[in-house]
Amino acid sequence: MSLIRMETGQRMSRIVIHNDTVYLCGQVAADASADIREQTSTMLEKVDTLLAQAGSDREHLLSATLYIRDMKDFAAMNEVWDAWVPQGQAPARACVEARMARPELLVEVSVVAAVKK
Repeated sequence: MSLIRMETGQRMSRIVIHNDTVYLCGQVAADASADIREQTSTMLEKVDTLLAQAGSDREHLLSATLYIRDMKDFAAMNEVWDAWVPQGQAPARACVEARMARPELLVEVSVVAAVKK
């Protein structure tokens, strides 16, 4: 059994790899003052960076859980998400409305992916 934790702090690891599965902690926007499209875009850029660091990429996504502050932003968030997910590679996904840790955050995502072979 293989277990690797990366960028580990007191509360969490940014990346955990168990066997051939990558788990990322929740990712939020680089700029919390931006609108939903920009927050979603920069959040997904962070996911790309962490997946690459873990030896994976968006084509190997297994599941994603999206937390959105207000469902009125659902369609705009999905426009960015749909453009980001490779054609035919959509992960299992859930999206829920949730109160965020900071009120200016509009969206957060947590993903699970397979390691590239």
